[in-house]
Amino acid sequence: MTGPLPKRLLLWFIGLLGIALLALIVVCVAMQIQVPWQVLTLQSFTIKHYRLFPVKNNNSSPGFQLSTGNEVETNEVLEQNSVQQSDVQDSSALDNNAKSDQLNPNANFIKPVPKTEAKPFIPDFFGDQYATDDVPLQTNCPTSIRKLVPQSPFAEKFLHSIPVLQWAKHFTTEEYQRLSHYAGAHGWGSVDVEVLKSSLRILNTTANHLMFDDWESRTNKSECIRCAVVGNGGILNGSRKGTEIDAHDYVFRVNGAALNGFEKDVGSRTSFYTFSTNTMRNSMRSYAGVGYSGPPISKETRYIFLPDHDRDYILMKAASTHTIIEKGPERSNKPPKYFGEDVTVEKFKIYHPDFIRYLRNRFLRSNLLNTGAKKIYRPSTGAVMLLAAIHTCDQVDAYGFMTPDYNLYSDHYYDKVRHPVHFYANHDMRMEMKLWQKLHEAGLMKLFMRT
Repeated sequence: MTGPLPKRLLLWFIGLLGIALLALIVVCVAMQIQVPWQVLTLQSFTIKHYRLFPVKNNNSSPGFQLSTGNEVETNEVLEQNSVQQSDVQDSSALDNNAKSDQLNPNANFIKPVPKTEAKPFIPDFFGDQYATDDVPLQTNCPTSIRKLVPQSPFAEKFLHSIPVLQWAKHFTTEEYQRLSHYAGAHGWGSVDVEVLKSSLRILNTTANHLMFDDWESRTNKSECIRCAVVGNGGILNGSRKGTEIDAHDYVFRVNGAALNGFEKDVGSRTSFYTFSTNTMRNSMRSYAGVGYSGPPISKETRYIFLPDHDRDYILMKAASTHTIIEKGPERSNKPPKYFGEDVTVEKFKIYHPDFIRYLRNRFLRSNLLNTGAKKIYRPSTGAVMLLAAIHTCDQVDAYGFMTPDYNLYSDHYYDKVRHPVHFYANHDMRMEMKLWQKLHEAGLMKLFMRT
């Protein structure tokens, strides 16, 4: 039989319970203040002292290697800088959160730190990395440009293994993924993959990947491959350089190269005609009045496309296979006849986009690239032609290119009325003029000048 608890025992029990409750309150208050600081400090330490840097990928498709230049900051460094900037921003945000919690004693939870998702790799605009090509030397010329370059101011700019021309072997899935990052003439970003694949597939002969495909069969070849590269500048009017030009092993011409009636000044032969579909059609419209009706046609002539757009691949394929073009500005119900009735695929070559981008990045990196014209700027068609000759010929003589006294001459040698030279945002003609002077002074080419 039990009776009621004594009063003194009941009071002891109530006192102990009060002490326990007070201790629990003190512990909770202490944890509420300290825990967020401990967690944030640990996180800040982790972010500040452990950073993730990208690993450079050296893989390349079979037969190709990437040659990295030293003028453009590499993608790896750009990505590193991006990661470092992100780390600084994240650490700053955490410090601000900590200060906020310190000012707000009622904070009772840990604020989640948002996770930063890894950004996909995007090549920089310039892309100073290129495929390499093993094109055999066709002469052993003792005074070739290739042998002079190492002792010249241009030694660090030149890449002797750069592919000047593209052909069937260059198309792979890996190469398409790499070059599709660059638009216009600088890559394959403006070309549908099926158009590109079907066009390059037919360029599978020796004539398509060797610039001088008939050199071995020539009976009158010299020790060195001597090239005349002829622009359309007014400096040639009255020059009487025609015979000298035609005496070279090969003669390069470009765009609206009107010859009839101007042979004494500019010659009559054309070994290589450089153009884009757009520049050719514009020349046919603009210079019809001086006798230019289309590309020169002869047994000797080869046609080199500068591919600005998929139009160039489409026209090259249609002309080579004598098929119609079903869509686009060149569409017609008959095969194109710009290059003659019996033209064959062996007559066609096409510049590699890596070569065009390399020329822009290393030889003609204009200040226009810092303006709104950045996306439309490229070396002029004439500049590509001349620099291609310097990369393939043993000796180069340049005629009809801009010189410092250009104000003394008309824009073109065939102008009936004098026209001053015009400058446009998609080319830097003054920079090109200075480059020709430097190449001439370095002995890498001879530039025709009157004064």
